[in-house]
Amino acid sequence: MTVKLRIVHTHGDRITLTEPTTGVELFAYVYAPEAAWEAPKPYLHPMRTLAGDIVTDYRPNDHRWHKGLQLTASHLSGQNLWGGNTYVHGEGYLALPELVGSMAHTGFDEITAHDGGAVIAQRLTWHPHGGALWAEEERRIEVHDVDATSRSWALTWTSSIFNRRDEALLFGSPTTSGRELAGYTGLFWRGPRAFRGGRVTGPDPGGPWPMGRQAPWLAYSGEHDGADRRATLVFVHAPENDHLGERGTHPAHWFVRNEPFAAVAPSWAFHDELELAPGDTLRRRYRVVVADGAWEREQIADYLEEHPW
Repeated sequence: MTVKLRIVHTHGDRITLTEPTTGVELFAYVYAPEAAWEAPKPYLHPMRTLAGDIVTDYRPNDHRWHKGLQLTASHLSGQNLWGGNTYVHGEGYLALPELVGSMAHTGFDEITAHDGGAVIAQRLTWHPHGGALWAEEERRIEVHDVDATSRSWALTWTSSIFNRRDEALLFGSPTTSGRELAGYTGLFWRGPRAFRGGRVTGPDPGGPWPMGRQAPWLAYSGEHDGADRRATLVFVHAPENDHLGERGTHPAHWFVRNEPFAAVAPSWAFHDELELAPGDTLRRRYRVVVADGAWEREQIADYLEEHPW
């Protein structure tokens, strides 16, 4: 039996979603403006398992601009919509506030909860530091498969980004700018400090460390502080994410770290820049499964087979 989730909108600030039988707040979707240096943008934090354990971090002391689960752009046509210092080849990370942009909330098209799920549909605009309109985004976050038996719930994040410039938008990363194995950009999760040293799992049991590689999914398991429990997050990118409409392919590659902190991103520009022509749309769809317990590879594969796209 499914139950209707409880959704509360605090206007101008956040939307919270609660599982009513336990009273656990599954997440807060925060869209209130924040510090300019941190490249303001909406984010999900805190995110919790069905047991109530937090699986995201917020403004950690090593990277104040890391906030839960958020969609970012670390290098975008010379601007930094990620936040904090900007990587410059040959010089490292520099404090360049004149390059730090933002993503601004403009409106919601839907905020609803139903039996076993919920929908948040939002419109945003993307801006360089100077405030010009570079892109418009339509974002849809769907919560589904809230399952007391498997002790898990899932969300699907879909973003359509429209280039409103008169020239191409170039999506890059520190790696496309010359730093090895730092191809972070796009959807990004920062795990809690206790998850440092966690277990990274991919679909290939004999495969190498997944940094910078391709795979349909990647999972991260960590252990909570203050509780004798573990949690697993499974990140899945939709098959169509490797394509750019009629203009060919641009495959996604995984960015993942478990030291010195827990982080995962299905990067859209790990090794090579992604070019979005004027008037074109970049559409990306992701799924994140939040589960109590340390799921093994076979359990993850079975779950994904039972819950296809």
